[in-house]
Amino acid sequence: MKKIAIIGANEFQHRLVLKAKALGLETHVFAWEEGAVAKEDADYFYPLSITDKDGILQILKEINVNGVCSIASDLAMPTVNYLAEKLKLVGNSNESTILTTNKYEMRKRLKEKNLPIPKFQIVNKDTEINNKLQFPLIVKPIDRSGSRGIYKVKDKGELTEAISRAKEVSFTEEVLIEEYIVGEEYSIEAISQNGVHHILQITKKFTTGSPNFIEMGHFSPAKIDKRLKDKIIDVVDQSLTALKVRNGASHSEIKVSDSGEIVIIEVAARMGGDFIGSDMVQITTNFDYVKSVIQIAMGEIIDLDFRSSNKYAFVRFIFNQDDISKFNRIKKNYPLAVKDYAINSKIIDVTDSSTRNGYYILELCSDKQINDILHMLDIDK
Repeated sequence: MKKIAIIGANEFQHRLVLKAKALGLETHVFAWEEGAVAKEDADYFYPLSITDKDGILQILKEINVNGVCSIASDLAMPTVNYLAEKLKLVGNSNESTILTTNKYEMRKRLKEKNLPIPKFQIVNKDTEINNKLQFPLIVKPIDRSGSRGIYKVKDKGELTEAISRAKEVSFTEEVLIEEYIVGEEYSIEAISQNGVHHILQITKKFTTGSPNFIEMGHFSPAKIDKRLKDKIIDVVDQSLTALKVRNGASHSEIKVSDSGEIVIIEVAARMGGDFIGSDMVQITTNFDYVKSVIQIAMGEIIDLDFRSSNKYAFVRFIFNQDDISKFNRIKKNYPLAVKDYAINSKIIDVTDSSTRNGYYILELCSDKQINDILHMLDIDK
């Protein structure tokens, strides 16, 4: 039996474990026990930090695994690629890992390649702010995801506090500041093998807006025309190549201004979270994204013979009691559209993506369903 190492054991990695087992693979899962929902289904579980690269490496040398992977986790990717390189398995290079997990290094490389990005600056304890940057600005830690530490500031009076708060959640205490781009926001899922990139789906993103921009929901495929779609695909393809992404899933985020200009916000060499990669791609394309990540890690050629399912996918997150009331209304009127949901028993204040109070995933088959449901939620698709 072939063996695969999975780095992490949260809900996303649980799906990875179940898929690997369905493919007949022996699963070896590494994570702390707290929150390790994948532990019970793993063939072997090791209570180690996912950042303990050398500790995991020693175990994997004894096991003789055939592949190593993770999904939807920026924190896991440096370990995944380190292990793949040391064990001569499929992954991305250390250079690519830095370029796709450090927002400052990412910005520098994309600028070198003349790809469209906001004006930016790194800030640490010795930095003076560049007065040429125009407010409003976005402040974010260079090494976090999930809306952690992100703030929009409108003037210098707000900047110092925002930088301080972003540093608190940064592992390196370094912060990126960049000019705020006005426009619609989209995410793009892709799969790459041997340096060839295949765009799977474009998703419209809905956030709380200023100041923290916490994701409220996602809708795919995005309602955009072919010209804009082709432009987005071209920019993302160039970005992945510039960042030396060669193998595995990727999740890119862009904004499109009112004039149609595309600006790259971030590119991550991992599957998108928020159920975009694990659920929405498969609903809308019939492409098994999770399976393809495993196949690439195992050195197998992926099957790209897929096409649109003619269905739409929508994920909405629960922030408050009003969101629950709206969901109950949807569930009553369109029960067959609800594919999955989970709601916390106790509603708490939402400060970032990790503190949202639940979610629901919808599979929609007609424009009438889409219009009715988005109208119920006061959302413009």
